[in-house]
Amino acid sequence: MESLVEGLPSPNPPPPTQEARPAASDVNNDSSITSSKKRKINSSEREDIDSISSSPKTTNYSSSSCTSTSQHIQKKLRFEDSVDFIGLDVKMAEESSASCSSNKMKTVFLAGGVGHHANGLTKTAGSTTFSNSKPGAAKKLVIKNFKEKPKLPENYTHETWQKLKEAVEAIQNSISIKYNLEELYQAVENLCSHKISAKLYKQLQVVCEDHIKAQIDQFREYLFLTLFLKKIDKCWQDHCRQMIMIRSIFLFLDRTYVLQNSMLPSVWDMGLELFRFYIISDMKVQSKTIDGILLLIERERSGETIDRSLLRSLLSMLSDLQVWLSHFTQGMGKPTQWISCPIRPVNQPLAPTPVVPDYLHHVNKRLEEEADRVITYLDQSTQKPLIATVEKQLLGEHLTATLQKGLNHLLDENRIQDLCLLYQLFSRVRGGVLVWGYFLPNTKHTMVINPEKDKTMVQELLDFKDKVDHIIHVCFMKNEKFVNAMKEAFETFINKRTNKPAELIAKHVDWKLRAGNKEATDEELEKMLDKIMIIFRFIYGKDVFEAFYKKDLAKRLLVGKSASVDAEKSMLSKLKHECGAAFTSKLEGMFKDMELSKDIMVQFKQCQNLPGNIELTVNILTMGYWPTYVPMEVHLLPEMVRLQEIFKTFYLGKHSGRKLQWQSTLGHCVLKAEFKEGKKELQVSLFQTLVLLMFNEGEEFTLEEIKLATGIEDGELRRTLQSLACGKARVIHKVPKSKDVEDGDKFSCNDDFKHKLFRIKINQIQMKETVEEQASTTERVYQDRQYQIDAAIVRIMKMRKTLSHNLLVSEVYNQLKFPVKPADLKKRIESLIDRDYMERDKENPNQYNYVA
Repeated sequence: MESLVEGLPSPNPPPPTQEARPAASDVNNDSSITSSKKRKINSSEREDIDSISSSPKTTNYSSSSCTSTSQHIQKKLRFEDSVDFIGLDVKMAEESSASCSSNKMKTVFLAGGVGHHANGLTKTAGSTTFSNSKPGAAKKLVIKNFKEKPKLPENYTHETWQKLKEAVEAIQNSISIKYNLEELYQAVENLCSHKISAKLYKQLQVVCEDHIKAQIDQFREYLFLTLFLKKIDKCWQDHCRQMIMIRSIFLFLDRTYVLQNSMLPSVWDMGLELFRFYIISDMKVQSKTIDGILLLIERERSGETIDRSLLRSLLSMLSDLQVWLSHFTQGMGKPTQWISCPIRPVNQPLAPTPVVPDYLHHVNKRLEEEADRVITYLDQSTQKPLIATVEKQLLGEHLTATLQKGLNHLLDENRIQDLCLLYQLFSRVRGGVLVWGYFLPNTKHTMVINPEKDKTMVQELLDFKDKVDHIIHVCFMKNEKFVNAMKEAFETFINKRTNKPAELIAKHVDWKLRAGNKEATDEELEKMLDKIMIIFRFIYGKDVFEAFYKKDLAKRLLVGKSASVDAEKSMLSKLKHECGAAFTSKLEGMFKDMELSKDIMVQFKQCQNLPGNIELTVNILTMGYWPTYVPMEVHLLPEMVRLQEIFKTFYLGKHSGRKLQWQSTLGHCVLKAEFKEGKKELQVSLFQTLVLLMFNEGEEFTLEEIKLATGIEDGELRRTLQSLACGKARVIHKVPKSKDVEDGDKFSCNDDFKHKLFRIKINQIQMKETVEEQASTTERVYQDRQYQIDAAIVRIMKMRKTLSHNLLVSEVYNQLKFPVKPADLKKRIESLIDRDYMERDKENPNQYNYVA
């Protein structure tokens, strides 16, 4: 029999084992069961079959001489706990000594009297037969089944149940039990062995039910909340202790009859169901219990000290009774009130941005407290719904307001720790990343749409991109969703202003390449170009970038403004890698022209021995690669005209069939000049050459005189004189001295000019881009776009032959790499119809047919 232990620490007993033995009543002890069949016996039925003499016996001898050989045999038969020992007819055969050998069989019969077992069960003694044989032979023990099943005494069932009932009621009333627990256990086993299990289970259920019914009245009267919770907890603890003791007594019933009937709950589960049905399922008790638990939790959230052990016990009770999931967390709508209670001030419109970091720390603290509650006294199954509800109340409902009011502040001040916390919190909320991607462009779109920021827009974009990259790397753990959200955000707000960002990026590259090593090393310049390319990827109007970049590149190459040829080629390689060979074909052609021009000038100087102080430099430019320049007629000196003709004859002699068109605005010369300090070589533009050569004919000239003699346009002449008289290398004097050239200014040669270099390059002051020039470049872009749109439409229609308007528009958008308005696209379709590239379908005007 299993040990009975009182006062177990846990109210949950171990589950019944699966190898429980069947009840004796369920075993058929008929004659068909052979003696060789294995049987089971409970350890409580270990008997000493050692007193054959204790039962009345009758001895029948076949010979008086064998009286001395009859021996009283006393043995103890021990059986394993796993064997049921019901009642056995014991037959013992024994070989007698040599003195009885003449008698072939001597039998000793046990009287068939009835003896009473200590537990009150009457047992019928079997018969034991001793056979005498040769002396020294081994003794044999043969065990056989009863020929008849033993019967219980009259009124045994009733009397035994009364004992069990008294024991159960004593346990329920917390008084001492009159009977030995082992005796009670054996009584249950005896009843189960005689097919009284069902009745016994029902009787036990009724006794437990009556007791639990009587407990509900104490909770119906008004009690203070704390007192009520303590009382319900005591009732639960008492119930658990009582059911453990009751189950120990009825363990044989639990492990045989109940286990064989799957529809019946175990004794412990029966107790849980009764407590749940009569106590916790009572609406007043349940409501008051759950409301009391929630109130305790809310008090603790408010900073009060509560009895956590009481709370833990009550919540464990709800979990054991399976009321937690079905009632406590069923729709966290009710807990929502106490979850949001401590932060109601935050539900109001958020205060100025400095409050947001404090709010984030408040939320983090609340979440840590909730996690601690789950570990300390809440059921683990409530962790997910509870934390989700807290996150919804504290984060989800304030997500938009927090980002709207605080994100820009956190980014501007580069508050890394607060941004880390922001990521940790909002990554827990569904859709938090998407909201981040929405607010990021809204916080920084002003740097793009505000025309006053055009001068600093690109640099601000680069700085902001570096900051965001650092934040994603350090604060957001390189989260791929945040990386993608950042890319989408940049692409969105950079293109809020059509075409302008592309233009300004091209001008920013021009400014950096002009400055070159003056502001950064080659390595720093390379890194800067890489960053610009990242921003370049986000813009839609890449053809706008190409147009302005091409115009500025031509100036850098022709005027010699580029500070690093390697950086120029590196930028060209990056553009080719990003946009393809078609995008950079013309730009590559410009570089090839410059290299070819250098080779031609080397050959020209080697073949021609040109006297004089003028060294002509000619650049051969291929039409189509370079921007279109407006021709300007100037008055060239005869010596310069002669040099042009000499070069023309030389070039056409090597490349017959080609045409040369002189462009004076792009010419370069090297003048040999002599000052008091000594001889110098001046590398200047054609316009600067014409002005300087005038001082060979006179000492001083006015602005009007120089303009009349050279034929240079007024604005270009003023910039030319400004570069010679107001720049770093002032080879001429201007009177009066000023930064600008005004009407009536006079100019003379600076004989006292000094410079540490022998060959001095004097850069022409570039005219700032005018509104007209900018509009002209933009117009050329639009014109090129029209050609691309027309080509795309014709290409699609030639392949598809017939297409509806919507499908045609969709496929055109897929092929074009720049944004097009639907109205502009419709105009291009009408233009192609007018030029007979396509036609409308006669039956369906919304459908187009290709015209071969």
